Amino acid sequence: MSDETSRVIKLEEIVAHQAKTIEELSDQLTEQWKVVEQTRAKLDRLTERFLSLEEQSLDAPAITRPPHY
Repeated sequence: MSDETSRVIKLEEIVAHQAKTIEELSDQLTEQWKVVEQTRAKLDRLTERFLSLEEQSLDAPAITRPPHY
C-alpha cells in the first residue's frame, strides 16, 4: 500500500469513529433533554401546588389570642 492510500484509510477510520461518537452524544443529549422536560413539568406542577396551598393559607382565619387571656 502506498503512503497516500494508508493516509486515506486512516482518515476514513477517524471520520467513522467521530461519526459514531457524534451519534452517541446526540442520543445522550436526546435522553438528557427528556429528563429536563420531565423535571420542568414536575417543577411547574409543584409551583402550582405551592401557590394553591399558599392561597388557601391566606384564606385561613387569623390566629388570635384564646378567650382566657
